[in-house]
Amino acid sequence: MDAIVTAGGIPQPGEPLYPFSNGSSKALIDVAGKPMVQWVLDALGQSKSVDNVILIGVSPKSGLTCAKPIHYISNQGRMLANIVAGVNKAIELKKKTEYVLIVSSDIPALKGGMVDWLVDTAMQTKDELYYGVCPREIMEARFPESKRTYTKFQDIQVCGADINVIHVNQATTHLDLWERLIGNRKNPLRQAMVIGLDIAYKYMTHQFTLQGLVDKASARIGIKGRAILWSQAEPCMDVDKPHQLEIMREDLARQKKKAAAAEKRAQKKAVTAK
Repeated sequence: MDAIVTAGGIPQPGEPLYPFSNGSSKALIDVAGKPMVQWVLDALGQSKSVDNVILIGVSPKSGLTCAKPIHYISNQGRMLANIVAGVNKAIELKKKTEYVLIVSSDIPALKGGMVDWLVDTAMQTKDELYYGVCPREIMEARFPESKRTYTKFQDIQVCGADINVIHVNQATTHLDLWERLIGNRKNPLRQAMVIGLDIAYKYMTHQFTLQGLVDKASARIGIKGRAILWSQAEPCMDVDKPHQLEIMREDLARQKKKAAAAEKRAQKKAVTAK
């Protein structure tokens, strides 16, 4: 399937990442020697499940690269409008497109194998919205200083993923509702209030299990939704604050150093073998 990468955000004065962006796109903030979104593009390029990358909000002059074809779309001004434009482009590229990946530009720890796992797992069923979540213990084991915000259920505490799968019909239905839900994406309680006050009350008083909320919200909205439970933290580790940016810079710098050392050992071994 095609991957729609949302990269239109530009930190404004007073926002946490403004000192690091210099008035430019958040997606282009340097992380261990690369623009943040370049790490995401590298992962999508490594994925066996991705055909095309539709990059929204960044200029073709940015110098970004990907092993898969990149199609650039200008920022439409709002998150939902960007997603709709991306879906329309995916359908233009392949008329029979059913599903697309929606990928944030701020999850630089993403890897190609994780993308493949998500696609394979989602396509075991025929739902319309697949939303990934990461259990608190998994996130804090991998990134103990991340200070993520967790949604509490009767059976689990989770934070949301920033790579998800949707059916293309979601770009033409329930748009007013999606606009309000996306606008409150950093506040789960307000999202619950958008769906219904009764749901908000049960959420606030922790009366839902994770699956219980999925079932209730899906029925209320009128879609087939499914929660995807991640066993890896990286797809859910986004960069919203300076301390999270520092975590990613240090983590990916270590990974680069380790990969370079492994490559050097392999070259030395090949020379010795000759």
